[in-house]
Amino acid sequence: MSRRFFLASVPVFLAGCTTSGKVLQVASGPDPYYLAMYGPLPDDRFPIPATDISNVEPRFLRQQVDYHRSEVPGTIVIDTANRFLYLVQEGGKALRYGIGVGKEGLEFEGTATVGRKAQWPRWTPTQNMIRREPDRYAKYAGGMEPGITNPLGPRALYLYKDGRDTLFRIHGTTEPWSIGLAVSSGCIRLFSQDIVDLYSRVPTGAPVVVLQNEPLMYPQKELPAWVARQVNPQPPAPEQLGTVQDASVSSSGFRRPSVGI
Repeated sequence: MSRRFFLASVPVFLAGCTTSGKVLQVASGPDPYYLAMYGPLPDDRFPIPATDISNVEPRFLRQQVDYHRSEVPGTIVIDTANRFLYLVQEGGKALRYGIGVGKEGLEFEGTATVGRKAQWPRWTPTQNMIRREPDRYAKYAGGMEPGITNPLGPRALYLYKDGRDTLFRIHGTTEPWSIGLAVSSGCIRLFSQDIVDLYSRVPTGAPVVVLQNEPLMYPQKELPAWVARQVNPQPPAPEQLGTVQDASVSSSGFRRPSVGI
């Protein structure tokens, strides 16, 4: 193609990319790098489906970041206020994971070690959880079998202090929408793909530092309205009695997943 023919053809090429004088925009979406990172894991004991990250804030996706605290490489640092878990690396770097924080996750501060690791763990609610919500948790007092619906997800790290179980857990979640939030019971939850990754990198005995009330680095992620209604239900007004819908059902009739561990 001659240079003269190419230059004459440019307007035609450009016209093919426009509609009514407007340039067509290619729909944006999650980076393919992260789509692969959070893709399915079909070869696990229980096949793990892909995590839908289309509405996940990028800061909560697994990524290497600069790290300026003094913990030694191999340390897990949990910043509950900012909803991040760091695995400290060499050279002033850390691998950062987005987390969700449950009630028990807000009640522990200080240092511990990874005393035990489990793949596809059984889950047993604590006595406090059973006491707070017996209708919900009492039936699992003897434990829940592992599987894709188990609230601990595919992996769990159990934190010990002075040789004793703290009842503080780092685990997966069946509710990926909860990453970046502080809701319900449980401890520290990660996307399924992230807890599998963290589990593979952390040995038993690894040190853990749990930080509470750190200065906020970003605005807090807003609690979805339908979650807020379940976590802090408001009694209906007298005139609404008998007409109030289940807070877990949207106006379209779609039942929201319950707010779990």
